[in-house]
Amino acid sequence: QVQLVESGGGLVQPGGSLTLSCAVSGLTFEDWSMSWYRQAPGKERESVAYISRLGTKVTYADSVKGRFTISRDNSKSAVYLQMNNLKPEDTAVYVCRAIMYARDYWGQGTQVTVSS
Repeated sequence: QVQLVESGGGLVQPGGSLTLSCAVSGLTFEDWSMSWYRQAPGKERESVAYISRLGTKVTYADSVKGRFTISRDNSKSAVYLQMNNLKPEDTAVYVCRAIMYARDYWGQGTQVTVSS
């Protein structure tokens, strides 16, 4: 059974930082590319960051470039999203996704709220 479990969300003040984690089980982690998405209330789901199987390629949404960093540890079957200089518009449920060709798996998400 494939599981993706996110953690690390919470309430943070503007300008603050959070690191999200996504623990993956039930698949050969290093065979799968990983992405972080987010969805704010009333908005469409947005791709935030992507990392290739071996971490050699990363991409970011323009809205988070220079503030967010995606990384992975294949020995721990985990992907991370370091988020710095958070803004109120970053408030959303953050979800990780495992991708291999036409197959994918999604986690349940973790809430990030940026507010003073």
